[in-house]
Amino acid sequence: MRRAVLEQLRRSVPFDAFAWLLTDPETTVGTSPLAEVPCLDRLPRLVSLRYTTARRWTVDPPGVPHRPVRPGSQLARFIAAYGAFDVLSIAFADRFGWWAFLDLWREGGRFSGQDCELVGLLADPVTQALRRSRAAAFGLGDGGRRVAASGQALLLLGPDLTVRRQTLQAESDLRALLPTEESRRPVPAVAYNVAAQLLAVEAGVDVHRAAARTAVAPGHWISVQATRLDEDIAVTIGPVAQPERWNLFCSAHGLSDRETEIVCHLAEGADTHTLAERLHLSEHTVQDHLKSVFAKTAVNSRRELVARARGV
Repeated sequence: MRRAVLEQLRRSVPFDAFAWLLTDPETTVGTSPLAEVPCLDRLPRLVSLRYTTARRWTVDPPGVPHRPVRPGSQLARFIAAYGAFDVLSIAFADRFGWWAFLDLWREGGRFSGQDCELVGLLADPVTQALRRSRAAAFGLGDGGRRVAASGQALLLLGPDLTVRRQTLQAESDLRALLPTEESRRPVPAVAYNVAAQLLAVEAGVDVHRAAARTAVAPGHWISVQATRLDEDIAVTIGPVAQPERWNLFCSAHGLSDRETEIVCHLAEGADTHTLAERLHLSEHTVQDHLKSVFAKTAVNSRRELVARARGV
């Protein structure tokens, strides 16, 4: 879908390079990048500067194109080494979370006001499509590969975010996140992003935690987190905690706060009577909320709803 949007957009708003990252709806940290930029050989540095010295995608209202590269910043100097690029950015978010951001690069000219207006037209339809794609990722899998227990998948990054060491499980998980030919090592893009977020938090640039949750297969979600280890950064890959998974499920499907409460209690094993007591509602009202949840999540029973929310 992102490829198709970019092909259509390029016809009206020419650009020479781009980076489009899906993001964790809560932490806003990038996960699955689709990118064609002239500095892929220095990707860790680019990601680090995008998080720590640029105008963050969460600063301006969602759907409003803006220029993220601050004049005179380290990021501006870094990009200038590759050409005279103007960079335009737009965030795709709604009241349920932040789903992605897109950076467009144009060499030898600036994006005009009309370009900004045209890019802004993408905001609502693309945000809805991105959120629905996240919802579809909660489909029941085929019982295939599962991520290893937390702690077995580990990468150790240096201060410049280059990978010092990693476990075999980490390479396997990274390949699932960003499919790569067997002859090549997978690019640890999500590790760069969570590590860069840790740097942003430490620098006081942002307060979201250095973590990102994403799907690697239908029904199979993983959590990537970064923590400080002396001068280095440890990045771990493991399963998403069940309560976090339930909240992600509800956000992706656009459920209200009350509907989210009901789904979380159902996932814990509560029945209608228990739900009514806990939420101080009548059983009839609980049933009405459930009908709405079924419609939004496209399921036909509580059993199917709980299975998709739990991932079992």
